[in-house]
Amino acid sequence: MLRHLDIRDMLIIDRLELAFQPGLNVLTGETGAGKSILLDSLGFVLGWRGRADLVRSGAAQGEVVAAFDLPPGHPARAVLAEAGFPEDDTLILRRVNTPEGRKTAWVNDRRASGEMLRALSDTLVELHGQQDDRGLLDPRQHRAMLDAFAGTEPQRDAVAQGWRARATAAKALAKAEARLAEMRAEEEYLRHSVAELDALQPQPGEEAELDARRRLMQGAERMREDVARVLSALGGDGADGAMGDALRWLEGLVDKAEGALEPSVAALERALVELGEAQAGVETFADQLSFNPHELEETEERLFALRAQARKHGVLADDLATLADELRGRLRLLEGGADEIAGLASALDAAEKAYRAAAAALSSARAAAAGQLDLAMAAELAPLKMERAVFSTVLHAAPAGPDGVDGVAFTVATNPGAPAGPLNKIASGGELSRFLLALKVCLTREAEGLTMIFDEIDRGVGGATADAVGRRLSALAGDGQVLVVTHSPQVAALGAHHWRVQKSVRDGVTTSEVVALDVSDRVDEVARMLAGDTVTDAARAAARALLQAGRAT
Repeated sequence: MLRHLDIRDMLIIDRLELAFQPGLNVLTGETGAGKSILLDSLGFVLGWRGRADLVRSGAAQGEVVAAFDLPPGHPARAVLAEAGFPEDDTLILRRVNTPEGRKTAWVNDRRASGEMLRALSDTLVELHGQQDDRGLLDPRQHRAMLDAFAGTEPQRDAVAQGWRARATAAKALAKAEARLAEMRAEEEYLRHSVAELDALQPQPGEEAELDARRRLMQGAERMREDVARVLSALGGDGADGAMGDALRWLEGLVDKAEGALEPSVAALERALVELGEAQAGVETFADQLSFNPHELEETEERLFALRAQARKHGVLADDLATLADELRGRLRLLEGGADEIAGLASALDAAEKAYRAAAAALSSARAAAAGQLDLAMAAELAPLKMERAVFSTVLHAAPAGPDGVDGVAFTVATNPGAPAGPLNKIASGGELSRFLLALKVCLTREAEGLTMIFDEIDRGVGGATADAVGRRLSALAGDGQVLVVTHSPQVAALGAHHWRVQKSVRDGVTTSEVVALDVSDRVDEVARMLAGDTVTDAARAAARALLQAGRAT
């Protein structure tokens, strides 16, 4: 509930403090007195997007402070808690604006964003202005209005979740189909490449081995001659024979040398062992130099084949075996692609069925709520002197989407036997205002702690109809708080609290002020609204009668 509104240096308002009360609060005044500025200022502190030039001429900044009562369980408390703001029984919103358009806001003395203000405002205030019936006339808004009345949030969440799951499944299927189509386009290449690699059967490290063997065979003829000379030098006619003779001669002298030659004998024996190992190694190498004359050709052919495949696929020769495994894997995917597609198609079908089931449940909830809304509207229209009007909520098929498969349109028939049609084609201006009031009453019936503001909701009506509108507003305010900006004396007379907005000129400067009216002042104000500029005794008498009737309500 809005308790206080403090406005400083906004347009033609110098300083204004208002203390609002529960019940029906009425603001009246001549056209241009500044009533809309009050609403603009309230919208500014609530973070609503509106006109930018709000700062009073010559002022350094404009400022608006609004204080709201927050009873336990008020929805604004959840918004505060989610944002990490402290909760209190009083919520104070403050926002300033500079002439350059820089805006700064505070919530209970903590800096806050405009988004935070708007999130709070959704739980605090609902404004129905002079152009608000455009929302009522826009069929794109009708579904949201019906859902708000029906409380279909759980069903809508289920539909939105089903729609996302359906979209995810469809995307996965499309991606798999595209991948399969791409693989099919290279199927011939894959099969040919795998066949080549399978025939080649490359092994890691094979290229290095083949290259070394090739170089060995290419130099074998020259190396054979050198190896033969080495073996001749090491053999019996060479080092081995000479060292054997030397060992025998030394052994014949050992006994005579008194042990002096024993180390030399041992050294020669070791040398002969090492010489034998060297000779065996050279002989083994000599055996390796003996190969089939066609082996070099075969080695080169395989080496060149490995390198050719490596160049073809842009990999190292040692990676050809791994590449072959990868290509075979892609072929298996290709061959199993049909099964994958079938599985994904089945998943999409299941997601589609789940979505359709959730959408059907939402449609059923909407259909039931449509009948309830029509009954509620009939009950609301009767006190507004439209008991013969018929309001209908029509559901029709709409393209599937995250909000379901329903379109919603509000139609009316204002006279018995007349065909129903869209509001903007059937209803007059005064009728639209009453339809709007009735609809807003139905849609906000369950809202708690919400301040409802109506800006000239009674335009286009007068007499008994205006009285009916005022009485409905008064009844609506019985359980909460309603602020009404009105030019209707019948509505003004039904207010529990009454303020007059008026302009004054001091020292050539025009300012707007708001005056709380006592009983006597209210008589004069309602009389002015009845009679115009010249207030007569008859007008005052009529005003007293209206106010007396209002107090008796």
